[in-house]
Formats: sequence, C-alpha cells, structure tokens
Amino acid sequence: MTEELRSKESKLYALLRSAGRIVIAFSGGVDSTYLLWAAHEVLGSNAVAVTISSAVIPENELSDARSLCSSIGVRQIVIGADVFSIDRFSENPPDRCYWCKKALFGKILDEAHKNGIDTVADGSNADDDNDYRPGTKAAKELGIISPLKNCGLTKSDIRELSKEAGLPTWNNPSMACLASRFPYGDQITPEGLKMVESAESVLKLKGLSQYRVRKIGGLARIEVLPEEFPLITENMKEISSEFMKMGFEDVILDPKGYRTGSMNELL
Repeated sequence: MTEELRSKESKLYALLRSAGRIVIAFSGGVDSTYLLWAAHEVLGSNAVAVTISSAVIPENELSDARSLCSSIGVRQIVIGADVFSIDRFSENPPDRCYWCKKALFGKILDEAHKNGIDTVADGSNADDDNDYRPGTKAAKELGIISPLKNCGLTKSDIRELSKEAGLPTWNNPSMACLASRFPYGDQITPEGLKMVESAESVLKLKGLSQYRVRKIGGLARIEVLPEEFPLITENMKEISSEFMKMGFEDVILDPKGYRTGSMNELL
C-alpha cells in the first residue's frame, strides 16, 4: 500500500466522518460496496444503504447487494422504481442517463430525508471523468456527493483497498445498468431488457470474467476480454442457440473486445 493511497484513504474517512449521518446509493458494485464499508467503519449505524430495484438491474445483482449489506452489518432500504415512467427513458436519447439518474437519485434523496439524513453519496470514482456520463450532471444538480472521486480514488485504488478490507467484491467485474446495452435512439423495452439479462446469464455460466451483450436491433453483439475470446468461439454454436431462443436473430463477437461505454463511441 503506497503512502499516496493511504493519504487518499485518510481523506475519505475524514470526509465521511464530517457527514455525521449518510445514505449511500448502493448498487452492490465494487465502488459503492467499498464506499458503504468505509462509511460503516467510520459512522456505524449512521451509515445507511439505499438500493433501487428496477427493470434495469439484474435480479442476481439485487440479491448480491442484499447479501453484502447483511455481511457488512449495514441497514439497507430497497426502493422499487418504474424506469419506464421516467421521461425520455424508453426513447433512449444520448442524455437518457441524466433523466434516469435524476429521477432515481430523487427517490433516494426523498428516502434519506424520511430517515432524517441530509447527505447522500454515490460510488463515482476518479476514473469516471474519462467517459461520457450525463448522470453525473444529475447528481451535481441534486447535491449528491461523490466521496471516492473527491478523494482521487481510482478504480484500481478501490480494488486494492477492497482487497485489504476483505470485501468479496474487490475483483468483481464492472457493472452497469442494462439500459447501457442499447444504442442511443433504439427504444428500450421490458422485453429487450429481459433478453439482455438472460443472454448475459448464459455468459456468466460459461465462466467469463467480464462481458456485455449489446442489443442492436435483433443482433446480439458480445463483448468480452480479448484473452477470453476462445471461451466464446469454442462455445459459439451453443451460445447462439440459447440466444436465438430468447429472440435474438443473430450473434457476433465484437473483435475489439470488452470496453466500458462502447455505446458512447458513436457520440
């Protein structure tokens, strides 16, 4: 552990301590899990997790988030949200994430205020500024703080600190809501989200460490790490058969491999 990372960690603890009471917008991913753990270390029962349950969150991720809160010893509040009632969500414009985050963060803020808590934090990290993230604007407008980002903690920093803390998420793959699998301008439907969720479950069972299934019309474009291409090519016939049963018309392996925000490349 470098002195620089220890300094970032100390800064994070001080920031969380100054909040007194805090709600963590908790998804169960690498970043929000470490933030929640750190907040609990510093504030104990004054740190509360609020998790959104919706059609864009796979059921297994919600289940994992519940288990993590239980293992850390944090009180968790789960709020249901109908994302299809959010303005512009289904139409999927380039700023879809702004409208969605604004609505969902608004729900989390309301829940925080019901519990007498004024401060809400998300798990954004210092690397997130390297991609197109319109949801960041919504967070700023609503006064949501980003302690990990504010302390200069990168994804690799958070993984290292999570490993030291003994968190099971330290080496988990990056997560993103299922709406991110659709090209901007393509309508998002409940059926489409289910197709993507089911398709990615197939890849998970194949033992892949990081993956995305992008739904481009009737096409399923699979993104995996280049070193795991053989796992796809060796099983492509079986994978394609499973995907076809879900409603996909064709399946391809993206030769560029997995990368975050690949749908933003056209913007």
